[in-house]
Amino acid sequence: ERERERERERKINMTAKGLQSTSTARRLAGTPGFTQARHHSRQRVVSTRAAAEISNKFSKVTPNGPRIVVKVAELQAKTLGGILLPDSSQKKPTSGDVIAVGKGKNYSLTLKEGDTVLYSKFGLGVVDIEMKGQEYAILFERDCMGIMPSSDATVDDIKDLSPLGDRLVIKVDSVEDETAGGVLLTEGATEKPTTGEVVAVGPGRLDEITGEVTKNKLKVGERVNFFKWAGDAIDTTSGETYNIISETDVLCKL
Repeated sequence: ERERERERERKINMTAKGLQSTSTARRLAGTPGFTQARHHSRQRVVSTRAAAEISNKFSKVTPNGPRIVVKVAELQAKTLGGILLPDSSQKKPTSGDVIAVGKGKNYSLTLKEGDTVLYSKFGLGVVDIEMKGQEYAILFERDCMGIMPSSDATVDDIKDLSPLGDRLVIKVDSVEDETAGGVLLTEGATEKPTTGEVVAVGPGRLDEITGEVTKNKLKVGERVNFFKWAGDAIDTTSGETYNIISETDVLCKL
């Protein structure tokens, strides 16, 4: 009888914990510092919490292994039209200046202090910290998409990005707004372009165990067809779209 009573209490406690966990998740989802993002059709959910605060007695951090420390760029407070944005509407920056560089086991990192990098907002290895009121990100070099031409670069400078690893920068073809028969297409009916021209090529894929680099085969100027959901697409103010993708996501040359 005692065993049955203990089992009953155990099940009640497990149910209570489950409900509490669900309630907490719902509560966090509506608070600042906690967001959920879905990456294309892969339905990958990424949770981003507030940066971990480091004690004021520390003024410097040294990355371990092939990691870097990035001073995160400030949020843009205005739109291009000059409209002030509330904090909840501002997108978290995914660029910044490198302030410290680690070292690989059998190789040296490509990045150096002072480089301005663009990194993936979906990188699971990115850790945010706050030190003396300034936000920093600690991440692997492999999670950086490329080096921007200057510290004050904008989306319009993305064409001048120097991609890292086996990444490519592709200028994506414009969207067809009408069919071959001349019928105008609504925005929802237009297909996302999967073709474009290679405008920049990275050095190649790095083997982090041996330190060897396998060079990319594609070249600047070649036209390619790529996987529909690949890469990180960036739109410029002039309406052009650039996509930063891995060479392995290219299906064929055209």
